[in-house]
Amino acid sequence: MAAVAATSLVRRAAAAASSRLLLARAFASSGGGETAKRVLVPVAAGTEPIEAAATADILNRAGARVTVATADPTRDDGLVVEAAYGVKLVADSRVADLEGEVFDLIALPGGMPGSVNLRDCKALEKMVKKHAENGGLYGAICAAPAVTLAYWGMLKGLKATCYPSFMEKFTAEVIPVNSRVVVDRNAVTSQGPGTAIEFALALVEQLYDKEKMEEVAGPLYVRPQHGAEYTLEELNSLDWKCSGAPQVLVPVANGSEEMEALNLIDVLRRAGANVTVASVEDKLQIVTRRHKFNLIADMMLDEALKMQFDLIVMPGGLPGAQKFSSTKKLVDLLKKQAESNKPYGAICASPAHVLEPHGLLKGKKATAFPPMSHLLTDQSACKHRVVIDGNLITSRAPGTATEFALAIVEKLFGREKAVSVAKEIIFM
Repeated sequence: MAAVAATSLVRRAAAAASSRLLLARAFASSGGGETAKRVLVPVAAGTEPIEAAATADILNRAGARVTVATADPTRDDGLVVEAAYGVKLVADSRVADLEGEVFDLIALPGGMPGSVNLRDCKALEKMVKKHAENGGLYGAICAAPAVTLAYWGMLKGLKATCYPSFMEKFTAEVIPVNSRVVVDRNAVTSQGPGTAIEFALALVEQLYDKEKMEEVAGPLYVRPQHGAEYTLEELNSLDWKCSGAPQVLVPVANGSEEMEALNLIDVLRRAGANVTVASVEDKLQIVTRRHKFNLIADMMLDEALKMQFDLIVMPGGLPGAQKFSSTKKLVDLLKKQAESNKPYGAICASPAHVLEPHGLLKGKKATAFPPMSHLLTDQSACKHRVVIDGNLITSRAPGTATEFALAIVEKLFGREKAVSVAKEIIFM
């Protein structure tokens, strides 16, 4: 019965996503938003979620109309895509249904076997080739430049980069460059999850201009020096002890910030933590802050309440944080976690809108999204990107989300493991 209910839920979610796409098209054809740039982000089973989310989120912030489309064959559960690291998302449409539509940019996330699945989608290949022939901007990150674009012959004579271990897969016609982001004519390529924000901002600059890129980059609070080691501010150092693999709860809500949520899920699962994503809404599917990544949680919060967690950590996004704050069961769980001196944390809007009003920052140093830091009683640590005070960890914004996740890995598994994961995702 539970499986039938879940399947029904997913089908309703897919129908809702399709309806949103139709409404967007109707809005555009009526004259509204006719100047908005159109962007296609194709996804498939095994797509790297951080790369897909950063691309969709940041281009959406720039004002583009982003369509996330699945390149997978038709499934019983509609538009659901099983991305890498157990992430399930609901696409807006199918690539096969978009043939003949015109986009200003087509950007391919990487991941394996996601890049292979994109490569093998004939409708997508035809679409991207026609787009490039017409002078359109296109891009790819991680494995996709080598596995997908080069395979299609779309990087001939161009400088390009990709995930370092895939460089040898470039065809002879490609000029390989070991750089975090490479722009050559209408092609933009990049290396991995740790370069995803840089990749997306480069796409914004190419699609619009440098001024627009800087406007979008500002509120993200990106790293001042890309590729450098991450840093954190730690006070009252405390060992975060776990028996076995760490059990981590990541609550999500409508309006949660997708880059922050997916960095936590992806990075912590890479490190070996058992991450449970729990919806505080009345259904498993949640609509993220930028309305471009509709995530399907692992379970409802009520089910998660029956479990024990070594760490509870919340993404930001103002609407999501406000929902967390008004969810008594979650607040009570956080208070119990804090009273037991077990680790808990939050990023962006959640320190200011969840932890502070419920007394969970009392006597603690913390940081938060800078425009909201005035809501913290103690603002002395707000200049730092990641702050750890005993069993509490906080961070600032989407641009600090990877550092936040890596700092958690360091506390749970040690510095060596955190550095290993950072290098694996090309963050440093």
